[in-house]
Amino acid sequence: MAHWLVKTEPSTYSYEDLAKQGRAVWDGVANVVALKNLRSMAPGDDVLVYHTGDVKAAVGLARVVSAPYPDPKAKDAKLTVVDLEAVRALARPVTLAEVKADPVFADFVLVRQGRLSVMPVPPPLWKRLLALGAARGV
Repeated sequence: MAHWLVKTEPSTYSYEDLAKQGRAVWDGVANVVALKNLRSMAPGDDVLVYHTGDVKAAVGLARVVSAPYPDPKAKDAKLTVVDLEAVRALARPVTLAEVKADPVFADFVLVRQGRLSVMPVPPPLWKRLLALGAARGV
């Protein structure tokens, strides 16, 4: 099982929207590297949902519930989507500022390639992000 981080602009589609729907098609990915990452997802993989824009924080957990498939709304056959299912909101958001301040994350794609919308999260960093998201008053 792999771990991923996906980004979304909360004014367009937020983690709260995913939680209300329960399950949704994760679409809108066009970057070649992000699409490669999306195509590497598999059912059962864990996903951190990260809000961009003014928020800049990981806010919720989701799970991949479908294999990647061509985007049914796109005319470009290269565009791929997966279905995600909401798991739970983090107890507290993990901000980009916290991630950048923690030396553990120095080589993390979120820090190095800030505009990438779908990225893998190595297991040690996944555990650290979940610990930060579960902590209260940190």
